[in-house]
Amino acid sequence: MQTSYTSNPVQIPSNFLKEIPTDTNPITIERINFAESALPEYAPYYATVLDNVLSASECAELLRLAVLSSPTGDWAPALLNVGVGVEILETEVRHCDRIIWDDQEIVNRIWDRCLLAEGLGKELERIESQPGVQGELAVDRGERWKMVRVNERMRFLKYGAGNYFKSHRDGAYTTPSGDQRSFYTLHLYLNDSIENGGDVKGGATTFHSMDMMRRLDVDPKMGRVLIFQHARLLHSGDEVHEGIKYTMRTDLMYERVIEDEDDGR
Repeated sequence: MQTSYTSNPVQIPSNFLKEIPTDTNPITIERINFAESALPEYAPYYATVLDNVLSASECAELLRLAVLSSPTGDWAPALLNVGVGVEILETEVRHCDRIIWDDQEIVNRIWDRCLLAEGLGKELERIESQPGVQGELAVDRGERWKMVRVNERMRFLKYGAGNYFKSHRDGAYTTPSGDQRSFYTLHLYLNDSIENGGDVKGGATTFHSMDMMRRLDVDPKMGRVLIFQHARLLHSGDEVHEGIKYTMRTDLMYERVIEDEDDGR
């Protein structure tokens, strides 16, 4: 079916996500070392985990605002993207609920908080000569890209018991103008798994080997951000067995660096 989404206007508190919270620890950053994991074939690829990006109170407030943004005031079944502007309900592959909220200011504030993690901005500000991220043909053509913003489209996801998202790779989003495209997923966890002191059992973001025999899990943890490249990384949202898992997913957007642009070289 053809789909389009609108959001209610939401009054954002002026200080929301602007100040460093007092009810959380300092932000930490850890690159996933695939080379020493069960998935060494993913060693060239990028995934990193930031902890303590949002506090518990900020996660709760973000969820509250997301529900206010919904034109129905409620969650709806998450559809599966099968083409530009075309989605289908396919619960054998994706079984969860969703709210879509477009707000550039909120994602800017979330990204500003992420950038407090040492070295993150430098790691992601440019894409050049990275065949695993941009593709071998793009490297052969000498394409260079610079990060310009976070996608304003936030997909809030609600996974109850029995909900899941089967193995897949994230697709790139290109703006209607064609000037910007995404290369990385940003995934924000809004509550805790049992492993991290909460009541959600299951629900890990799991990276898989191609034969689905080996895996690496990233467990839900309130305020945690997982950033990983779209290309090549097969992953899933594991089935939730108890509790309700809440997350938000968006993308990092890039523009092509043209040959005569002064980019500091």
